[in-house]
Amino acid sequence: MSLVRSFERKEEMKEHFITFMDKIFENKHAELAPPLKDEEECWYLPQFGVYHPRKPKQIRVVFDSSAKYKNVSLNDVLLTGPDLNNSLLGVLIRFRKEAVAFTADIEQMFYCFNVREQDRNYLRFLWFRDNDISKDIVEYRMTVHVFGNSPSPAVAIYGLHQSVLRNQPDCDPDVKQFVTHDFYVDDGLKSLPTVEMAVSLLQRTRDTLANSNLRLHKIAANRKEVLEAFPSQDHAKDLKDLDFEADSVPMQRSLGLLWDLKKDCFTFRVSDETKPFTRRGVLSTINILYDPLGFVAPVTMQGKSILRELMAENGDWDAPLPSEMEESWTLWKDSLKELSNLTIPRAYTEISPSTTTKKELLVFSDASTKAIAAVAYLRVTDAARNCEVGFVLGKAKLAPRPDQTIPRLELSAAVLAVELADLLTDELGFEIDYTAFYTDSKVVLGYIHNETRRFYVYVANRVTRIRKSSQPSQWHYVPSSQNPADHATRSVPAYQLPLSNWLTGPDFMLQDQSPSNDSFELVEPCTDSDVRPQVSTLKTTISTKQLGSDRFNKFSTWKSLKRAVSRLLHVIHNFKSLPSKINHCRGWHYCETGLTVDESNQTQKVTPLKAPVGNFTASDLYKHQWRQVQHLSNTFWDRWKKEFLPTLQPRRKWHSSQLNVSVVSPF
Repeated sequence: MSLVRSFERKEEMKEHFITFMDKIFENKHAELAPPLKDEEECWYLPQFGVYHPRKPKQIRVVFDSSAKYKNVSLNDVLLTGPDLNNSLLGVLIRFRKEAVAFTADIEQMFYCFNVREQDRNYLRFLWFRDNDISKDIVEYRMTVHVFGNSPSPAVAIYGLHQSVLRNQPDCDPDVKQFVTHDFYVDDGLKSLPTVEMAVSLLQRTRDTLANSNLRLHKIAANRKEVLEAFPSQDHAKDLKDLDFEADSVPMQRSLGLLWDLKKDCFTFRVSDETKPFTRRGVLSTINILYDPLGFVAPVTMQGKSILRELMAENGDWDAPLPSEMEESWTLWKDSLKELSNLTIPRAYTEISPSTTTKKELLVFSDASTKAIAAVAYLRVTDAARNCEVGFVLGKAKLAPRPDQTIPRLELSAAVLAVELADLLTDELGFEIDYTAFYTDSKVVLGYIHNETRRFYVYVANRVTRIRKSSQPSQWHYVPSSQNPADHATRSVPAYQLPLSNWLTGPDFMLQDQSPSNDSFELVEPCTDSDVRPQVSTLKTTISTKQLGSDRFNKFSTWKSLKRAVSRLLHVIHNFKSLPSKINHCRGWHYCETGLTVDESNQTQKVTPLKAPVGNFTASDLYKHQWRQVQHLSNTFWDRWKKEFLPTLQPRRKWHSSQLNVSVVSPF
């Protein structure tokens, strides 16, 4: 009844609504609902009309699956399904690769997939019998998936993919690639090197989808030969019966971007609608400028910076903002009109990437206290060594926190650069031969090249992220005057953007040469608060000095060494035998009675090396004695530990680690 009252106030809306519903019944997208069986569940969907801002005469009827009854809606009990949609950025990035580009659309894509009959009672709605408002209200139910149901996008995209994967096993690979990778919901965008390839792909895709009751239409292209290959009813609405040469070609919207078919470039159109100077009005004005590829990021950053300042204090979204900021806001808002004169070539370069010998990705990063930014360019070189550079993607964000240091912000910008490179490597659709990164911060370059020092958590995590996607040899220094990312961090007025190197990149990129592999050291690591201080660790080892060959250094002659070893053997024998009336020696001592002949002979057995014979100088004799001493030391010490040490009977039980310090050597 609320909808009927709206019809009474808006006669035009009523006509549009009835026309839309007539198409639904004509295409058998809805049917009269049969009576419910006992204990059979159902759900009723209210409906309302939605107008697109740029299509005032075209209404879309939405069945409201979010309407609640007793705090429960249909969407509350439905699973949304997997996200099967392609990345919007990925589709736009691939759309810019080649010279011949086209777009297409699938007619009423959600309505192309039926709902099982046992589930249709959950899609009931009330409408006039025979689509006549003068007749009584009866119950209908949808037979297809509807706009507003949370699982409808997943179901539709899955069905679209299966139309070329499962139902068409002999489908051409390029058709599969186009349908599965170059569609964003129901919008397909593609670029190819030649007109013939574009026409062939569109025709084969149209025939393949038709087998699954999917109609490819609304074709638009930057070459008239592509349009002429299809009937006018399959053209985009503004291009039907259009003379491409004589008539003015209207702008086409490709996933939100304004595409000038004749010039084959992107442009911007800023609304003249005046918004109030409130938080809501400022945010609405900033969001009107749709720029997913970052063409005008240096311009939009100024507006975002003003919005951050305006939102520093809490307040109502519709309350007037401080008057001291109104002038800067007005100047920025009025400058957006200059963007209507800005044109960006759709294709990256005039040289087709498919025919080049080398493809390189060059990414620049920069930061200021206001913002961080990164921008990527594609450099291609053909067989004749002709080099061209094209703008690929730019991104700028407000600085994370105003109290961050410049080195930390520069490091965050470097992380943004590698994220852009990873995205482009995955989405471009061809292999990149080399990726180079540039920054004007030598502190960041020192962080990335560092191999000797450790960092605190903030820097360590970001350096790890950077080195996960790049090598230190890929990072290079560029002066701030040549760094295009510098424009996004400091913002540029709209009229000055074409004069900067943001869209073209620095001049040195046109030179087909590899950057130098410089190495960068940490900048003043002792005063850098993000570099951990060096800590010296000392290891102390305590050892007990035992009987060894170093003891023999005290003997100047071979004879004196033999005498000392004899006395040592004498002490050992005294430990081994019990004291007697004849032998009163006991324990460690210096025997005054002299040594026996047996002890002297035993010394010769312990010492296998004989004394030198002949005329030797004192130096030669000493060297020979030293060799004998060392051999004697090793032989005697091993034998002493093995044969005599276990026989010792100390007065108390010594621990094994203390035993060798409880005996005093006679030396």
